[in-house]
Amino acid sequence: MTSRPDISLAERKRQLVANELTESALQLLALRGFDAVTVDEIVAAAGVSKRTFFRYFASKEDVVVQFLAGMGADIHAEFCARPRDERPSVALRHAVLAPVEACADHPDHAERALRVVRLILRTPALYARFLERQAQWRDDLAAELAHRLDRDPARDLYPRLAAGMALTAFDAVLERWSGSDGTEDPADLTDRAFAVLAPALDAV
Repeated sequence: MTSRPDISLAERKRQLVANELTESALQLLALRGFDAVTVDEIVAAAGVSKRTFFRYFASKEDVVVQFLAGMGADIHAEFCARPRDERPSVALRHAVLAPVEACADHPDHAERALRVVRLILRTPALYARFLERQAQWRDDLAAELAHRLDRDPARDLYPRLAAGMALTAFDAVLERWSGSDGTEDPADLTDRAFAVLAPALDAV
């Protein structure tokens, strides 16, 4: 028996609509460019009304922002799930790979993720939001890292520096992966990036 309440039918329906809107919006934005797509076109592709769109999102930019929020949640959840005695370089490597690793065995999903990543990196307004979100990801990772190492984040530079290095590696992997049109393996790129960082990350 579980204490978790069942998700209501209404909530499942809301989630399905939100997922359909997100998928339609990201597909159009990634294929045609952020500025070329209107909300009218997104709702037409999703088969919903404009009122329904604005019930879930404040703007088309908000769709991408929520996508970024999901990436950050995946990174944080994976890091928190890693064994507490695991070397920081290993735990952080698994954490930053989490958003793209799930797509590795699904070519269609990987292609969509690649297009969305390219859209974010090449659209100044979206890239600015990406960096804004990353600042929060860094703070969350630093806090968790300080907790598991019994460090004081207000006094110790290591947690914030380590989180920043991990996310810099994440950025480098995304840039290289998108620049290669998906021909390079993001897991291999991540391994190579963390091989460079590991001596510094594990010197604790």
